[in-house]
Amino acid sequence: MKMFRKTIAPTTIAIAMLCASFAFAESDAHKTFDMLKGMEGNWVGKNSQGQPLEVTFRMIAGGSALMSEIHGKGPENMITMFHMDGDRLVMTHYCGAGNQPRMKVVAADAKSVSFEFFDGTNIAPGDGHMQHATFTQTDANHHTEEWVFVDHGKEMKESFTYERTK
Repeated sequence: MKMFRKTIAPTTIAIAMLCASFAFAESDAHKTFDMLKGMEGNWVGKNSQGQPLEVTFRMIAGGSALMSEIHGKGPENMITMFHMDGDRLVMTHYCGAGNQPRMKVVAADAKSVSFEFFDGTNIAPGDGHMQHATFTQTDANHHTEEWVFVDHGKEMKESFTYERTK
């Protein structure tokens, strides 16, 4: 009986701790999604070259997805969809390059979330695609976005600063 207690008790505690860590991870993903939902609305901004852009964040699909729509001219018209996939937050970027990279969260805090490519559609080996994206909400009316495009191993970064329209 003593042997039973010595092995079962630690195993039970370890399983309980493991379950708690999964619940915490899920909770963090939902908190990050909630932070992104706070960006719902219309935004005006500029890219790193000073060219103007507009973006709209809108909740869709019964509140299960957040759509970011970039209103540019031509290929800059792109959509990014954020949604939960089980216990993780993912995004799909419908890119002007004609592909659809999917990214998962690799880092997040109360004001910022970074996504990294894990797969996509219409992307052959070596094809250019979005590899990384970071969204930072500095306050309720300002946010920045940094996007990294990779083409044949070469990274190109673009940064955007946005202000909420009133």
